[in-house]
Amino acid sequence: MDKKEFSLVADRHSSSLHLHAMRFTRDDDEAKDLVQDTLLKGIRFCGNFDRGTNIKGWLYVIMRNTYINNYRKEQKKQDLISTEEDLTSVHLLKSAAHNASESKFLMGDIQKALDSIPTAYSTPFQRYFEGYKYAEISAELGIPLGTVKTHIHQARILLKKYLKNYRDSFGA
Repeated sequence: MDKKEFSLVADRHSSSLHLHAMRFTRDDDEAKDLVQDTLLKGIRFCGNFDRGTNIKGWLYVIMRNTYINNYRKEQKKQDLISTEEDLTSVHLLKSAAHNASESKFLMGDIQKALDSIPTAYSTPFQRYFEGYKYAEISAELGIPLGTVKTHIHQARILLKKYLKNYRDSFGA
């Protein structure tokens, strides 16, 4: 089955995938993201799908595994945050001046990175970063919801490439 054919068949199951995703996430936007990630992985690995088997079940397995992987990543992030919160105030005071100057440079570099990517990607990304929901961004910019999600995803990829030096330096 080629990607186009698989995409058409898989698209028929998007509403049931969304309901299944809601059971995991209990949040509409997160469920939509999970469905999108599931369909993208399904299309990417459609060569592994055996014709004649249950495509819906196969996509459910991809969704479950994607959710579990995302959950584990989030847990690691939360563990890191709680470890950081355990720092004493003395350590925080000592590093405050140093962090202020570092963050000024970092924010400047982040702004340069945002300025370097196409406006079509940076505008939805900035709105999302400011706390807007996908639907709000879609309505404000007058573009489809799927396009908003794609542009935000592309902005993240471009920003990661641009800010690779920080990731390498800080081990993030």
